[in-house]
Amino acid sequence: MLPVTLQIPAAVLLVVGGAVACFAGYRFFRIVLGLYGFVLGALLATTIAGAGSTSSLVLWAVVGGLAGALALNLAYFFGVVLVGAALGAMAVTMLWPRASNDPHVLVVVAFAVVGALAAMWLQRYVVVIGTAFGGAWTLLVGGLALMGDAAAQAASAAQVWVVYPLDPAPGRQWLPLAWLALGALGVFVQLRKPGPKIKTAKRSK
Repeated sequence: MLPVTLQIPAAVLLVVGGAVACFAGYRFFRIVLGLYGFVLGALLATTIAGAGSTSSLVLWAVVGGLAGALALNLAYFFGVVLVGAALGAMAVTMLWPRASNDPHVLVVVAFAVVGALAAMWLQRYVVVIGTAFGGAWTLLVGGLALMGDAAAQAASAAQVWVVYPLDPAPGRQWLPLAWLALGALGVFVQLRKPGPKIKTAKRSK
């Protein structure tokens, strides 16, 4: 959650960051890792902190965001594996039949493991696919926040803006299709423009 006064700036950041990840994620992989680390860290920290004053939420968001960005940058050499695991977890979460319940946690973990193993063998393609589809979803989340009327409603009720990264618009059946189309476009664009080879950790002799 974030103070409602920060919804528009945060949504703009999600749109810009999502676009960079979607269409140039492989080329700017380290920047994308830092950006997503900051966003995830800020959301996690403010969720743990709970509702409070604007200044306290901002402080929690900044501290959590910096910690998340630092954590993912320290894990830079393992970033490909992290992207593969995230892609596997996202795939089973988003493509699970919408009419049924959420997938069991063991199913999500299994898909994350499969994604991580695949990432070790297909490094470039996993990074391209992961950043393209992850960036596409981030872009959609930010775009829906900008176009919706949630900001006005929350401001009138003096509420905080609660971010739902995996289900930002319940009931909109077109959203998964838009995500697939935008992600596929991002993959196409990234594969047409080869970027620098991602460094991997060297084995100690």
